[in-house]
Amino acid sequence: MTDMLVKFKLNGDPVEVRLQSGDRLLVDVLREDLKMTGTKHGCGIGACGTCTVLVDGYPIASCLQLAALVDGTEIRTIEGLASASSLHPVQQAFVNQSALQCGICIPGHIMAACALLEKTPQPTDAEIRASVDSVYCRCTGYSRITEAYKEAAALARKAAK
Repeated sequence: MTDMLVKFKLNGDPVEVRLQSGDRLLVDVLREDLKMTGTKHGCGIGACGTCTVLVDGYPIASCLQLAALVDGTEIRTIEGLASASSLHPVQQAFVNQSALQCGICIPGHIMAACALLEKTPQPTDAEIRASVDSVYCRCTGYSRITEAYKEAAALARKAAK
């Protein structure tokens, strides 16, 4: 295969990545080529959710996504959420609720929460639970993570007023 140039927006900025192999995974390109190390390697089979990023606003398992297929998309990682002066409301809610343990799953949880809250600003408990369940955490019982989702929704509503 000859080199392939893939162009997309990463956290709002245009990027170009030259792939020497069409089978490179998005998680590897993000971490190795673009130094977006907030996206974590987990199970490698799309089950654990620790590698969750948003592609065109939808949460995807970057360990399953071929990088060659993201040409022309908009990708958002955990690094693209906070501003220089403040955390994103979802990040702030996770801090406020002490929904942080080892840190492996938290970027995936935060990205899943962002995806849910962007599409559904007032999610039901069932919608929150489904989103929480999309990312495994071996450190917590999910109650603080669930409360962080609820607080993030409230913070977003307050900021919109």
